[in-house]
Amino acid sequence: MTRDPEVMQQVKATLAELVKRAPGRAIEVRIPPYAAIQCGEGPTHTRGTPPNVIEMNADTWLALATGKLKWSEAMDRGAICASGARADLSEYLPIGVQP
Repeated sequence: MTRDPEVMQQVKATLAELVKRAPGRAIEVRIPPYAAIQCGEGPTHTRGTPPNVIEMNADTWLALATGKLKWSEAMDRGAICASGARADLSEYLPIGVQP
């Protein structure tokens, strides 16, 4: 999988804003191959796979972050793989940072 430097910058900028909006370490958000962050209040984890994991591709993440796609639509399409009771970012989206 190749990494587009522009997409990488956009993904990292929007994920950084997500961390500001949702501080904590209860949710792991993965946008392979670009970045992964931890955010959200709740129990933290120290080893292994966290209990709340969200993974999607960069196109889906950037569409969510900019408001071009709603969380529920992306879930319905199967564009997001989410597990855990806190694996929902809809309250933080859109991010409001234009990548």
